[in-house]
Amino acid sequence: MIISKEVLMNGTGCASGVADVWLPFIQEACDKFNINTANRIAAFLANVGVESQQLTVFSENLHYSAVGLAKTWPSRYAVKSAAELKTPNELALSLVGDPEKIANNVYADRLGNGDEQSGDGWTYRGQGPIQITGKANITRCLAAIGKTGNPPTVLQDPEAGSLSAAWFFSSTGCNALADEAKISEIVKVINGQIPCVANQGTLRINRFRSAAAMME
Repeated sequence: MIISKEVLMNGTGCASGVADVWLPFIQEACDKFNINTANRIAAFLANVGVESQQLTVFSENLHYSAVGLAKTWPSRYAVKSAAELKTPNELALSLVGDPEKIANNVYADRLGNGDEQSGDGWTYRGQGPIQITGKANITRCLAAIGKTGNPPTVLQDPEAGSLSAAWFFSSTGCNALADEAKISEIVKVINGQIPCVANQGTLRINRFRSAAAMME
C-alpha cells in the first residue's frame, strides 16, 4: 500500500519538510516488513510519531532530575518505592546532571549490556524513531536491517531508522495486533505501558484512527 505524504503527516504529526525527507524511507521499510494495510500503517505511524516527537528526536533523552528518576524507576531511585510522593535516594541525587552516568547506571547488566563501567548503557541507549534500547536488541536490529558493524547511532538516520522501527514493529507481533485494531496492546508492546497520560496514549489512538480512515 502506498503511503501518501498527507497520511505520513497525519499519522506522525510531522511537519511537511520532515515528511519529504522520511517518506521514501518509511515506505521502503514498511514494504520490507509487511506493514502494508491501512491498520498496520496507521498503527505504525501513530506510535513512531509519538516516540520520536513527530520524527524530530532519535536518541533517548536522559536528562532526568532526581525526582524524575525516583518517579520513573522508584525501586531503584526512591527512598520508599511504595510511597505516593517519591523522594529521591542518594543514588538518584548523585546522578543528576549527567545523562551518560544515568544511562550507564539505569541500563547496567540489562538488555545484553555490560556493567556500569562498560559504558554500554550510554552506547546502547534508546536509538531511532522507535527507541530500540540495549546491546542485545540493537545488535539484533542491525543484523536484521543489514547494518551490522555500524554504530548504534546509525539508527538516527532516515534509512536505517525507518528500517529499525519497521523491524521492531513487525518482529514483536504488532502487525497481527493491528489487523485486529488492538491499538492499546500495540502501545504496550512499544512503550511498555498501556495507553496513559505519560505515553500520550490518547494521541496515539486518535492518530491511528485518523490515519487509518484516510487510507480506507
